[in-house]
Amino acid sequence: MSVRPPRKCPTCQVNRVAWTRPRVDSCYQCLPGGPFTPPPCQGCGSLNYFSAGLCEGCHPGGPLHPGTCEGCLAWGVYRAYLWRCWYCKWWRTHYPEGDCRYCGRRTTVSETRTCRLCWEQGRLVQEPGRAADVAAATRHGQQLFFANMHGRRPRRDRLPAAGAAIDSRGRKRPLPRLRKVAAGQVFEPIPWQQLPLFEVDLDPAQLKIEAATIDNALLRYCDEVVRDHAAGHGWTTKLTNDVRRSLRLIQVRQHTPGAKIAATDVFKALQGTANVNAESTLEVLAAAGLLIDDRPSPVQQYFDTKFACLPAPMTAQLRLWFEVMLEGSTKTPRRLPRDPATARLHIRGVAPIMRIWAAQGHDSLAEIDRDDIVAVLPPPGPARYYADQGLRSLFKVLKANKVVFVNPTRSVPATPTNSTIPVPIDTQAIHDALNAPDPATALAVALVAFHALPSRQVRALQLTDICDGRLNTAGRVIPLAEPVLPRLRAWLDYRARTWPATANPHLFINRRTGPRLMPVSRTFPWKHVTFSAQSLREDRILDEVRATGGDVKRICELFDLSVEGTARYTAILDHTDSHPDEGPATI
Repeated sequence: MSVRPPRKCPTCQVNRVAWTRPRVDSCYQCLPGGPFTPPPCQGCGSLNYFSAGLCEGCHPGGPLHPGTCEGCLAWGVYRAYLWRCWYCKWWRTHYPEGDCRYCGRRTTVSETRTCRLCWEQGRLVQEPGRAADVAAATRHGQQLFFANMHGRRPRRDRLPAAGAAIDSRGRKRPLPRLRKVAAGQVFEPIPWQQLPLFEVDLDPAQLKIEAATIDNALLRYCDEVVRDHAAGHGWTTKLTNDVRRSLRLIQVRQHTPGAKIAATDVFKALQGTANVNAESTLEVLAAAGLLIDDRPSPVQQYFDTKFACLPAPMTAQLRLWFEVMLEGSTKTPRRLPRDPATARLHIRGVAPIMRIWAAQGHDSLAEIDRDDIVAVLPPPGPARYYADQGLRSLFKVLKANKVVFVNPTRSVPATPTNSTIPVPIDTQAIHDALNAPDPATALAVALVAFHALPSRQVRALQLTDICDGRLNTAGRVIPLAEPVLPRLRAWLDYRARTWPATANPHLFINRRTGPRLMPVSRTFPWKHVTFSAQSLREDRILDEVRATGGDVKRICELFDLSVEGTARYTAILDHTDSHPDEGPATI
């Protein structure tokens, strides 16, 4: 097994040299005057010549020469597979390297610090329904075996655990699926937390070894929750193993074993580690009732990013405004909470102005007057509108909480809403998107192109919303157009093949939402086309406006628009009449 293979032929760089003793520096195919037919193997008569008169199996350096497995010492492995049997190759990718607690060899060990050879000895004498006694099986030596000869073990009924809830058939009742922890479970998390005195960077290799051998009540309980959650959500085997591996790493790094786990600690423990999954691990911890969700919301992260490196007084004033926007105020003047999307737009408009004032030396917003606001407002357009609305909201809240003396935006003229005229899309671009190779893209484009569905409705569509060729959405029943039906069938077939066991009820799913119950993101599947869902919806409405001559009532009922919203599209007829030479394409 330690003999090195002979050198390759320098001419073809494929075959090995014909002989090493006597030395021949070419293969039989590249010998001068050749090619020549190689002779049969001197050992077995095989015509699969390798080198030195032997075939690939008889030559000690051949790829099919049998040898001993480096993991379990089984006979019958080949050099081509790095001297590992199939089972030891799997062990090497799932378990760390260490010293076996029974034979002392330095090799791949399992969670109980047992090598595969000792583990197989314990399986030979294992009683049905009982754990393998490896210590008793290896006390007087070990029995070697041939490689890759172990078939699938027969399924045996395990004895129920002591104290477990048993059903009428004598089996252990599973945990409730997709729900919080049942009241009858025996595990209770520790109600207190031990805070660390200081953080220490642990050795990743040592963490991996400890994670493979850790065993406690919380981990055993979470392991059953993982299996039950995976069965209910249609998880793959890899995702299930990734979550189990993630829970082990979290338990090793936990300062208070047995206590609830914070979401920020999960991301910190799994950062930079392969074959883990933080999002699915959080779902399992939430299902087990062991999660402390201390994650900041997306709008909070957006606020911290946009207003970083500002003076402390200005940051405190902005944070007061931000909290009032999200939570509202019960003090006079009372204020209802705003939608996070509204808060995000206000932050987007105010952030550049705050950085300008901080660069000019302003430490507090109480120093700002009307001239400062007029000097930094952007030119007319969407940016100016967002900035004007954000500043008015900001100073109105600060004045109500007596943080500033006056509201400087009261004397600034309000910026009117930016009015635009919808523009049609190139017909060839829509045609190419309808025939896209991705079935999700083709279906989403068809739903918007023929029925003008908003992007939020497309994302929220569920499988039960489509029945007998009709779409039920937003309280309306829409007969699906003929070109939509084949694209719908193609997507449903692809969805069933790719995620056959998913529990996600939404029509559109992807690799991230398949094992969960959440809808897809706003960019799926529009990132594969050159236009947005809103522009395609506007193109469809414009086409209907031209076909009906601007029938306001029909447009309102067909596309669920208000009269004011319809006027934005019917204005295109007046524009076309006043510019007959331009046509619709020049709008």
